[in-house]
Amino acid sequence: MQPLRYLIIGNGAAGVTAAETIRQHDPFGDVTIVSAEPYPMYSRPGLAYLFINEIPRRQVFARQPEWYQQMRLNLLFGTAVSLNVDRQEVRLKDGRILPYDRLLIATGARAVPPPYPGADLKGVHYLDTLDGTKALMKQAKRRRRAIVIGGGITALEMTEGLAHHGVDTHYFLRRDRLWGKVFNDTEAKILEERMRHHGVAIHYNTEVAEILGDRRGRVRAVRLKTGEEFKCNIVGVAIGVRPLLDLIQNTPIQTDRAILVDQTMQSNVRGVYAAGDCAQVYDSWTKQHMLDILWPSAVAEGHAAALNMVGEKHEYEKGSPFNACLLFGLHITTMGQINPRRNGDADEAEILQFLSRGSSEVWYTYPRHYASAWSEDGANTVRLVMDGDYLVGALLVGDQSTADPLRYIIENRINFREVHPDFSIGGQALKKNIQQFWIGLNQKQQAVKVSSKQ
Repeated sequence: MQPLRYLIIGNGAAGVTAAETIRQHDPFGDVTIVSAEPYPMYSRPGLAYLFINEIPRRQVFARQPEWYQQMRLNLLFGTAVSLNVDRQEVRLKDGRILPYDRLLIATGARAVPPPYPGADLKGVHYLDTLDGTKALMKQAKRRRRAIVIGGGITALEMTEGLAHHGVDTHYFLRRDRLWGKVFNDTEAKILEERMRHHGVAIHYNTEVAEILGDRRGRVRAVRLKTGEEFKCNIVGVAIGVRPLLDLIQNTPIQTDRAILVDQTMQSNVRGVYAAGDCAQVYDSWTKQHMLDILWPSAVAEGHAAALNMVGEKHEYEKGSPFNACLLFGLHITTMGQINPRRNGDADEAEILQFLSRGSSEVWYTYPRHYASAWSEDGANTVRLVMDGDYLVGALLVGDQSTADPLRYIIENRINFREVHPDFSIGGQALKKNIQQFWIGLNQKQQAVKVSSKQ
């Protein structure tokens, strides 16, 4: 019997995890990974820390070349340009044809370019590839003037990196609150103070209409929607990402915003799987197929896909959303549903009713039974989102001592009723109550283990 041929398009978190899992369960299979970038696997979240010199370049690599050899994985550098699902072949840009028995598409996503003139000028940068990050760091060393456009975490990371390198950095925001999809007003204010302390100038309610270039095709300024020109040499863009789906054009593989997969990570075409940023996975939290552009999710999806590719039926169940980052010295962790949305519409915030209770504040949201409790202690904040007796989301800024307990409680849907009355206390008392609740859970688990052994 011939060994199975496993072909993985993508050398990121999903692809490499899948390859490793396949090798663990099929020691004789032929496993090939195609990488569009000429590097072994590296950490895309780590690029932000590389930019601020928090880690050396070698540390951004999650795998070394010898690892692929030890695992008996074929690593090919090249760009996959077409897929023939009938012949079960993938063609690379250089003409090579790669046959497969099982195919995993893990091509990831790339930054969306700005939707106005000037996006192709020299000096427009993104923070989504190693080469792009290296180019940005090189230009930042000249310490010119930069603007950053975008409302999410990548834009903030780019802003911090430019400021760190001594660039005169200006952050342009279309609305009037930092990281508005995540933060409330007070959390945003804490971050604003940190950014200003690092020398960043924040421009609220500011939109770019065009990037202007000089005769040599280099950025010289941006034109705002007000008509005003703002001089700069660097334009950092982080307005979102788009799944890379070029490979599946002109194939019967079904897509929405990305490749639609079932709970085994298989597409509608038998033998073709997808995982990571290019896959749209069923989300038990929202009851919809969702994009999940997070590193831990890519790892979990790649693992699940690989198990099914080797024939071990395994249904992927998306865990609660989780993300941790460090911005301008602030540790920030989000988990679960921190901003519940009405009727599953991610663009429409639910109506909030504000009630003040001493040092903490509580919001009740409609039409669902969500309540968001928020407590502040200096630059440390804890926000908890409840659905009835259950904790469904949390956001921590600063002190992370309750991160592990809260994540466990959310993911395991543990009844949180006994802590609910303590929300009105806030501050250190709230954290202490969460810790005590967590200790009680551990004691109960230990008691169950001891009882089961007797």
